[in-house]
Amino acid sequence: MTKVVQTDKEIISVSTDWLGRELTLEINRVGFRTDASVLVKYGDTVVLGSAMSGEVNPNLDYFPLSIDYEEKYYASGKISSSRFIKREGRPSDEAVLIGRLIDRPIRPLFPKGYRNECQVVASVFSTDPAFRPDAVAMIAASSALMLTGAPFDGPVAGLRVGLDEKGEFAAFLPRESMNNNKLDLFVAGRETGIMMVEAGAQEVSEDMIADAIDWALENIQPVLKLQKELCEKVGVVAKEYELVKPNEEIQDAVDKWLGARMTEDLRRPYHERNELIAKLRDDCMAESAGNWTEDEWAELKQEHLDAFNQALFKEVRRGIVEKSVRPDGRKLTEIRPLSSEVALLPRAHGSSLFTRGLTQALNIVTLAPLSFAQLVDTMEVTDGERRYMHHYNAPGYTVGEIKRLGAPGRREVGHGYLAERALVAVLPSEEDFPYAIRSVTEIMSQNGSTSMAATCSSCLALMDAGVPIKKPVSGVAMGLMVDGDNYYVLTDLADQEDFAGDMDFKVTGTSDGITALQMDMKVHGLPTSVLKKALLQAKDGRAEILKSMLATIDRPRADISPYAPRIEKLMINPDKIGAVIGKGGETINKITSETNVMIDIKEDGLITFASNNPDDMARAIEWVKSLTEEPEVGKIYTGTVVGIKDFGAFVNIMPGIDGMLHISQIADKRIDKVTDVLSQGQVVKVKLTAIDDRGKLSLTMRDIPQ
Repeated sequence: MTKVVQTDKEIISVSTDWLGRELTLEINRVGFRTDASVLVKYGDTVVLGSAMSGEVNPNLDYFPLSIDYEEKYYASGKISSSRFIKREGRPSDEAVLIGRLIDRPIRPLFPKGYRNECQVVASVFSTDPAFRPDAVAMIAASSALMLTGAPFDGPVAGLRVGLDEKGEFAAFLPRESMNNNKLDLFVAGRETGIMMVEAGAQEVSEDMIADAIDWALENIQPVLKLQKELCEKVGVVAKEYELVKPNEEIQDAVDKWLGARMTEDLRRPYHERNELIAKLRDDCMAESAGNWTEDEWAELKQEHLDAFNQALFKEVRRGIVEKSVRPDGRKLTEIRPLSSEVALLPRAHGSSLFTRGLTQALNIVTLAPLSFAQLVDTMEVTDGERRYMHHYNAPGYTVGEIKRLGAPGRREVGHGYLAERALVAVLPSEEDFPYAIRSVTEIMSQNGSTSMAATCSSCLALMDAGVPIKKPVSGVAMGLMVDGDNYYVLTDLADQEDFAGDMDFKVTGTSDGITALQMDMKVHGLPTSVLKKALLQAKDGRAEILKSMLATIDRPRADISPYAPRIEKLMINPDKIGAVIGKGGETINKITSETNVMIDIKEDGLITFASNNPDDMARAIEWVKSLTEEPEVGKIYTGTVVGIKDFGAFVNIMPGIDGMLHISQIADKRIDKVTDVLSQGQVVKVKLTAIDDRGKLSLTMRDIPQ
């Protein structure tokens, strides 16, 4: 049904049943000044996709597309738990990651050379707690772009896939279910195939990944049709545009110049090849400059540089497609030289240096008590915690550039998250290893696939730190060159191959299965059969890299660093937590101040003690035990007489716990009065002989030396 609003614009909506809920796309209800605004409703989730397509900015030499995901706390009925900031500010890491998730399948679907400014914002207005809103946000972004008339070769749609209780593929599972799911896979695609894949998993097989992708692609088809139906109803008018491409004459001249000089001598390791390419670039620019006046060259120099890079990429592709030889002379399945070392930083709790060709990652692991876990407060999550944190840094000098240092960007957040997911599946439980763990990768040098170097380096550093991971994890980046109906899959992708190629595909896992993966396409859709080939080829690559890593350190160290805090754990009855904390925290504060031991208490009764002084640790543990220990029949206690009656005495054997000492159990011989032997406040040794069904304790002093 349509309605008319004051703007005289007719509200247009299309709907379909999708995986058990109604999906609705609606325009002209809100967002009158945008090029396109689409309100997407699915269950109780409502997301507004807004898109603006502008003119060419002559000051920019790239495609200025920005795609943002805006999480609003009110969407889930929340106010931020921060004491000082209640308004949404800098996007959380989760919002950044979802923004990247939406961006990656959309960006390649614009034509090369398109330079018009373009902005897409997906704003979550209402979120159904039954599922995450990321797939709905992607639909909103794609739908809005489709209506702008920009040359976007969509639509796209995405779906998050997990395993239900029967072990079958399912979408829109509750967040709690996905947090512990064996498979957490997000697939984005268009009608012709896959555009993007991202996953975290618990050692699943390549076949399961491929089957899940097929399932997702099949189930997003109704959404793609719905977006096209909306476009037909609206009657989208295509915008005129011009592509910015190198001058054909310049490109042809540079192609010929470089082609005549690209010989087999350039098929050599990258540190040598890069020097030769740099000299060729300088020679090409010097010769080209001679064909123009000084003023003409000032305007055309950048165009010649762009043409040189394009010619170089063509040569890279030609070598792989025609001769199956890569720029550095490797075969398609060959990995660059590997090396690694551990324990190179003396004061760090764990450290490693992983080198693969010119790519190098230094990783440092720090251990701390569980109270140092990161609190997570987002639109969807309340009072969540991240016990394992992986952070990734890659300054400009790692690619030989001068860049101002600043806060981590979207790329750094994304690479760190991928390496984090790679290891989560093999981390020990809190009960087995009660530590918060921070892993930081400092990239030392970049030449392709630093996120996989970060994965390998962090695994080595974790083992060096004595973290008892279940199995070691390695990672490899895969590439793809498409030539007609032929597909060339490359193992261990390097920078030049990435720039010239059609896919960037990263896979991590143990010897028994995949733990994380991330794939981005540059062509417009990929068949699952090609992806499966890449997965199987990656399996061999991961195994080779893992073999090299294990030659450096093959298992976690038996003990943690002497500089790391020692942590002991004690499990108590949750009902006893109050006794440990005391009124207003009085008891716990007294214990920590007098023993200098850091104590963390979990709601399930897990108490951890952190200290580097064993005597202090033992004293704190015994103190807490005395407050929480349950009475044990047959055990001898030192107690205090707290009450005297004609029939016996009450003895306090533990804080808050008294037992009955009958007059017949006070001495080995008969006594007439309790007061003949005992007095109020007297300290005595007693044995607990029984606990009845009402919880009453029976004590004895007979046969116990006082």
